[in-house]
Amino acid sequence: MKNIKLKLFTCIITLFGVLSTCSAQEAYNEPYRPQFHFSPKSGWIGDPSGLIYFQNKYQMFWWGKAISTDLVHYKEVSPKVMTGDDGSIAYFTGSVLVDKSNTSSFGKDALVAAYTIFNKESKNQSQGISYSNDGLTFNYYKGNPILDIGSTEFRDPTVFWYEPDSKWIMVVAKALEKKIKFYTSTDLKTWTWLSDFGPAGAHEKAWECPDLFQIPVDGNSQNKKWVLVVSYDWAHEQYFVGNFDGTTFKIDKDQPESALLIDQGLDFYASRTFRDYDNTLKSTTSIGWIATWDYAQLVPTSWGKGFWSIPRDYELKTFAEGIRLIQKPIANLKQLRTSTVSYVSKLVKGTSILSEFAPKENIYEMDATFSTKIPNVFGFNLCVGNGRKVSFSYDTHTEMLTIDRTNCSNVPIEKFARTTSAKVTPVNKKIRLHFYVDKSSIELFANDGKEVFTLLTFPGETQTGIETFAENDGTTMNFKAWKLNSIWK
Repeated sequence: MKNIKLKLFTCIITLFGVLSTCSAQEAYNEPYRPQFHFSPKSGWIGDPSGLIYFQNKYQMFWWGKAISTDLVHYKEVSPKVMTGDDGSIAYFTGSVLVDKSNTSSFGKDALVAAYTIFNKESKNQSQGISYSNDGLTFNYYKGNPILDIGSTEFRDPTVFWYEPDSKWIMVVAKALEKKIKFYTSTDLKTWTWLSDFGPAGAHEKAWECPDLFQIPVDGNSQNKKWVLVVSYDWAHEQYFVGNFDGTTFKIDKDQPESALLIDQGLDFYASRTFRDYDNTLKSTTSIGWIATWDYAQLVPTSWGKGFWSIPRDYELKTFAEGIRLIQKPIANLKQLRTSTVSYVSKLVKGTSILSEFAPKENIYEMDATFSTKIPNVFGFNLCVGNGRKVSFSYDTHTEMLTIDRTNCSNVPIEKFARTTSAKVTPVNKKIRLHFYVDKSSIELFANDGKEVFTLLTFPGETQTGIETFAENDGTTMNFKAWKLNSIWK
């Protein structure tokens, strides 16, 4: 699998070089171009590699750069920010920080990118930094690498300031060992190992793209927990809740041995949280990559490959089974709503066209709450047309939500026909399914974001139908929906 992974990375480098020179045929209106998710005008976009809030704006990097004031509308300011290397390396995933106290001597408030240096010849992976005084051009640090352990599987650093000890912390993956390594520095140039975490949870193939952050439990700012997020198996993400003392991360004793998943859908990976360098944000917000490595480079998009999720606010909430991570779509997305539909009805046996809400494009939000008092199997078919659909089915007996994408895409994509299932327990005998449907993706937030499901779809332009279905009569549905305006118009 290591060779396959390296081959994929090499393909990305080539792909970025080709696609970044192309211009969009019709800017932000091509087939499958998302209309309320961020995608670059052209070229490859993969893992978020630097999410910060600084100088009153959100700044987002993938070694290109975009900015936003509301995380709804975006402006791409540069397709490429890195400069100064000798051409023998590629820039892999990493993070961006603001050196507010000039600990690195690059200048007060310098932006410093910390990333994995991939040596094209030796395939070695080490950690490096580049710095910027204008936020647009990052200069390669001549003393790179800053951290090299002689490994081809050592990558994806997240670097942040640890205030209690006035030091920098690096969280970085030793991929095939399924370990997260912690290092510390006072100047971003010389690093000292602190501890290792793992293996734990899911650890079959590889660990990547770690993130570590602290958020309140049940909204109590006096009771905060640390959350460690790790991407694994090149297809999923898991999280661990515990404590970090500046040296070691330890999981809470009530954390289950099985993996706690960030997203239980088919296509969500490598998420990171925004670091607030203005100290003004009220929420911890995350963005992830809507893709899976099996077919990330095979998707039928003309402008390039890849886009990011809608931003999600994180919360920690206490349930009977323990503390769990909650994800909620950011409230700012409500400004895109138009053409509201709202009603209450009872489902009838069989499959029915949803005539009350019939958008002409797959650009909408849909929020339905079902009663689970009557034993039933019910749900929605979305992207219906030309004999194709994607199905969301809920079984009140097993409490399982099943997504069937085996016959949805308008074009053949290798390994794309898949299903997934997860347990979704009713709350007060109700289940809420909150959908965000865009041109080529669906994000489903179940039960106020305790379970989240993200998947790519790639339907045809006429696959816009919506159906309800049920095995029995009588299930009550409280339905709300909105068409959404494009962020690009």
